[in-house]
Amino acid sequence: MCLAFPRQEGWRLEPPEPVGPPQTLLARLRTRAAGAPVAFGIDCPLGVPRAYAAGLTEAADFPTFLRQLRDRPGFFNVAATLADISPASPFYPARGVAGMKRLAHATALGLPDAAALCRACDRATAERPAGAPVFWTLGANQSGKAAISAWRDMLIPALHAPDPPCLWPFAGRFLKTLREAPLVVAETYPAEAMRQLGLHIAGSKRRQPDRAAYAADILRAMHQCAAIPANRLRQAILEGFGPGESGEDQFDCVLGVLCVLGVLTGTRPDTAPDDYWIKAWEGWVLGQTALPRR
Repeated sequence: MCLAFPRQEGWRLEPPEPVGPPQTLLARLRTRAAGAPVAFGIDCPLGVPRAYAAGLTEAADFPTFLRQLRDRPGFFNVAATLADISPASPFYPARGVAGMKRLAHATALGLPDAAALCRACDRATAERPAGAPVFWTLGANQSGKAAISAWRDMLIPALHAPDPPCLWPFAGRFLKTLREAPLVVAETYPAEAMRQLGLHIAGSKRRQPDRAAYAADILRAMHQCAAIPANRLRQAILEGFGPGESGEDQFDCVLGVLCVLGVLTGTRPDTAPDDYWIKAWEGWVLGQTALPRR
């Protein structure tokens, strides 16, 4: 994660650091904020697709549904076979197996087609490719494992604690909610953040030299939102976040914090499209303006 702290003018950005135990992350962030509100962007789905949500009759919206999952631990068991999939156990697959197709996954969930596995914000736009479906857990293009960890280990316990966090966009406009709540959680997406920051895909962000090639553009984006990087962060950016396996994660979390700062400084909108399913169930990516291609 990458943290930004307000200065008299602008922001101070710290170098990426390990998240630590997810069960205590939100409490630790509030402690470090020393009473100030926390704007928390997370590279993780916050919401479920509308076709799936339409079959949920015991909750009015995604935050309510998430709270109820505390009493349904089996929800997070990843199905090993198509026969194990159900609305009560939607994550799939536990490993590579024959018949491992998204259409088969959708059919097992009672959805009409593979596209129904995706939320509106997961779909491709004119500016970026599609993201992964919420419940898919295998391969490089998946976000299901992040959803399981963040929902089960971090958000559900926090939602049952005193002074729970608010989830955007379900609680309303981001800036208004931040004035009223101690901590607001919003979904960010590195591929979307790159477009918002004016970074164009060149090579692969999995490779250190390609990450280093973005250095000038990242530093420019920081300057535009009055964010001053600590010396170690500036050096890490220039060096492409090093050769280690964590380099891509560090790169992504810096994009994420800049995405949040873009909204806080007013250069990106703090709203989601005026669509019932998005605002109640699917969620949206913070700062995104491009609508999905049909």
